[in-house]
Amino acid sequence: MDANDVAQFLRTHPQFFDQHPQLLESIYVPHPHGGRAIPLTERQIVSLREKAKLLEGKLAELIQFGEDNDAIGEKVHRLALALVGAKDFAATAHALYFHLREDFAVPHVALRVWGKSLLDGTLEGSPVEAALRDQAETMGAPQCGPAAGNPFLAWFREAQEHVRSVALVPLGQTRTIGLLALGSEDPQRFFAEMGTLYLRRIGELTAGALAART
Repeated sequence: MDANDVAQFLRTHPQFFDQHPQLLESIYVPHPHGGRAIPLTERQIVSLREKAKLLEGKLAELIQFGEDNDAIGEKVHRLALALVGAKDFAATAHALYFHLREDFAVPHVALRVWGKSLLDGTLEGSPVEAALRDQAETMGAPQCGPAAGNPFLAWFREAQEHVRSVALVPLGQTRTIGLLALGSEDPQRFFAEMGTLYLRRIGELTAGALAART
């Protein structure tokens, strides 16, 4: 009989130690964090404590995620209220820039909207190269990543040399009417693998507000 046979026997006879309780105190095994030997029952207690600590850590992590999501959700709600309350395009753009900067701590924001004659003469209505429009219209979802080499980086004008990561949010669902570009000086603020649920929601809110006011 080898170790595997013993393990299989104990698995198939869970009542074994109930029938031989004295073995729990007489069998000694190495302590997981030291060289001394301890009774099997004490080793079980150590194992349970370690499992409990892991579960506590996972629970704390889940709670933190929940609190972070609640905080972001509250910020998105405040932005939505501000966009709904805006009376015209200028007020809409101001509300968007203000909340992204103050609530979401995004230092650099660029907005371009096309196909709206009412925006002629505004920065947001500036002509956009056909290649950039085509790229925005084929995104389908927000995209995040490093700023280096990003074709939309020039939209940040004099701040572009300080931007290290960007998030690009296409505006519109059935038809793309523009693009919202967010820039950060932190290389890790917007990274390729990050979740984009809230960016998508911000894009939907922005597109809806713009469609109603342009």
